Amino acid sequence: MSKAINKYILLFIVLIAGSTTAFSQTNTTVTTEEDRLTRILFVFDGSQSMFSRWESGSKIDIAQKLMAKMLDSLATVDNRAFEIALRVYGHQYPVPPQRCDDSKLEVPFAPGNINTIKRKLKSITPKGTTPIAYSLERAARDFPTCDNCRNIIILITDGVEACDGDPCAVSRALQKKGIALKPFVIGIGLDVEFKKTFECVGQYFDASDEKTFENVLGIVISQALNNTTAQINLLDKRGLPTETDVAMTLYDMNTGAIKYNFIHTLNHNGVPDTLILDPLITYSLTVHTIPPVSKDSIKIVPGTHNTIGINTPRGELQLSVNQRNGYNDLKCIVRKGGEMRTLNVQDFNTTEKYLVGKYDIEILTLPRYIQNDVEINQSYTTKIAIPPPGIATINLGVTGYGAIFLERGDKLEWVYNLTEGESRQNVVLQPGNYVLIFRPGASKASIYTKEKKFSISSGSTSIIKM
Repeated sequence: MSKAINKYILLFIVLIAGSTTAFSQTNTTVTTEEDRLTRILFVFDGSQSMFSRWESGSKIDIAQKLMAKMLDSLATVDNRAFEIALRVYGHQYPVPPQRCDDSKLEVPFAPGNINTIKRKLKSITPKGTTPIAYSLERAARDFPTCDNCRNIIILITDGVEACDGDPCAVSRALQKKGIALKPFVIGIGLDVEFKKTFECVGQYFDASDEKTFENVLGIVISQALNNTTAQINLLDKRGLPTETDVAMTLYDMNTGAIKYNFIHTLNHNGVPDTLILDPLITYSLTVHTIPPVSKDSIKIVPGTHNTIGINTPRGELQLSVNQRNGYNDLKCIVRKGGEMRTLNVQDFNTTEKYLVGKYDIEILTLPRYIQNDVEINQSYTTKIAIPPPGIATINLGVTGYGAIFLERGDKLEWVYNLTEGESRQNVVLQPGNYVLIFRPGASKASIYTKEKKFSISSGSTSIIKM
């Protein structure tokens, strides 16, 4: 096998494919996933055109020889990490007539079947047509059910679709359903005008000559078997990767499936930790800041360290109140400035990070405390403190119906409805001037309504008797 392929196989031993289960990073080491099975299905062209002359021999002879060398190199790798299978098309029936169902799974997935595949490849005699779409469609059935497998198709062909199928549509369906990752397509001596035909099918590699075909095989096998490294830079207002310690999710854009969950970490050198990602997937990233930030169409370049940047500048909101005076579980609703959707419900006497911007806050006191356009700035703590409440001890003498109102100038603002059926009640209120309006339950005329003004001071108890 070529030096390039041997190098990739060695790398594979170190960076083996992992599972889709969630995990967190460590601060000092490259983070890997649990090992999972990578399954590679070779879809091989056995059509009549493979007899064509190509440099040192026929296309079929050269492809068989180089495929055998590649398989020999794979035989040295621990086969518990991957399995391979072989589907061939165009090799069972001669043309004419054209048989568009000429496609067969010759060697199914199984451990240690490399020699079986080599023997089958060697026995292939090109005969028929090129049913690529049909072969890809049938390939969906070649992968046995597996909850923790990574399914890859490598299509090796010297021609374009010869039947009525649509390889692009079939490939998109395979990816959308999560049956297989985006296929690799190796074109053997294809005319330039046909190359674009395969761009929608998968990641296309042009093997214009024998040496290129050998190199391309090594590259494709490396990408199929190996993950690659990346770091996610959470950028502050200055464009520096200083933000960290926040959850992130990477999704497969084609299927919407969750591929990785991480808690972002800066290592001991103060730079974003190194991650291991599958380079065959186009990702969308959601950083679970408040509010969350997303980025789509993230492509990983195999064999190099990738840097993914996303703007997440944050500051802090600190809420405080003296809890010794009535509040045991005070909370605050936080909304984006001018919007009604709740972003977060923050407990008092806590500090929470938010993206830089303006927010509307609603503190669930009695009465509600509302402050709009609270500004959160980069790496700065915005502090909101409210005065401790007081307690209104209300002695009604009888049960009935009533409510407490806050005096705001000439207006009354409703604050709280008294609990029906209780003649004595304690209500925790913010400092201010209030009015209690009450009617005994036994009184069936509105004229018996009573009212009483009272004031509340921080840390004090006011007794109100009707």
